[in-house]
Amino acid sequence: MTATKEEIFKPAKMSAQAKAEQTNSVVRDILSAEAIAREKKTEKLKALRLAQPVVEEPPKKRGRKAVTGS
Repeated sequence: MTATKEEIFKPAKMSAQAKAEQTNSVVRDILSAEAIAREKKTEKLKALRLAQPVVEEPPKKRGRKAVTGS
């Protein structure tokens, strides 16, 4: 059982459905990896935000509007 040059370098053709399934699985893997990375980043940023001291801003003073008489 000797492997010939044609068998090694000429891949078998995939059906359209097999290509679509392979593409779908790769895309799903990429999307799940991105979602996991996004969740980790969100958790990290939330922890950093909660670790910061709370700074309350003083209430803004509302100025009086000038009344023009005509």
